[in-house]
Parts: sequence; structure tokens; C-alpha cells
Amino acid sequence: MPLYECVFIARNDVTQQQVEAIADQVAGLVAEGGGEVKKREYWGLRGLAYKIKKNRKGHYMLLGIDAPAAALPEVERQLGLNEDVLRSLTVRVEAIDEAPSAVLAKRGDDRERGFRGPRPAGRFGSGRGRERGDDREEFRARPRDEAEGLQGGEE
Repeated sequence: MPLYECVFIARNDVTQQQVEAIADQVAGLVAEGGGEVKKREYWGLRGLAYKIKKNRKGHYMLLGIDAPAAALPEVERQLGLNEDVLRSLTVRVEAIDEAPSAVLAKRGDDRERGFRGPRPAGRFGSGRGRERGDDREEFRARPRDEAEGLQGGEE
């Protein structure tokens, strides 16, 4: 049977249990069609790139599906009819990877970095409240007569 990955985004005001219930509904539809859900990953509440139906955030869920092609149109239809689902995308893949997806792997890397300390003051600041130009000594222009005196070897 062909393999598919289905990602859907649920509204941010539903709970994680309701998102799991939607995934269970999809798994039931796939089972009725003669397939099974091999992988299920909850990616969490994440920010959207742009507003979708007045929502700025959404619950992401990935499903790895092993089912005949005839079972997928009903799954996509039910996801489209569900009011809690903002978007869904189903693609055919060569193999369902059992390892955590890139989204979960990246989230784990971010947590390992930890606190890196306070930001240094200076040129990396916001620049607000300072006068135009750089006030550090090494970048200040010297008066012409002082600069000419240094060139002549005097000091």
C-alpha cells in the first residue's frame, strides 16, 4: 500500500485532547478504508506565518498513514469539514521515518542551548536614545590640528 504523511493545523483555542480526538477520527477513517496510522506526532502550539481564519497560532499534528489511495479522499473531506481544522496537507512519501521529525528534533536542540547570558551593550543594542553616529573613542574623528601634530612625530 502507498504511504502518506498528513499534517493538519487545528485552531489555537482547542485543547490538546481535542486535537488528539481529531487524529483519532482520522485514524478511524483510515482503518475503515483498509489502512492504518503508523506514526503520530503532536508538534505543539506554534505560531503561523500569517493569519488563517483570524488565528495567529495553531496546534500542529503529523500523521504517517499506510493506506490505499481510495481511503484518502474521505480523510481529506472530513478534515476540510471539521471547523477546528484550519489547514491540512497530505503528501505521498516513499517511506515513513520512525525517528522524530525535523520539527521535534529542532525543538530539542533549542532547549539544550540554554541561557547564554545578557546581551552586550554597544553596537548590538537597539540604537534608541543615542545621538546619531558612534560615540566610542576609537571611532571619533580627531580635530585636524591634533591629527597633524601626530603625523609630524610630535607628542
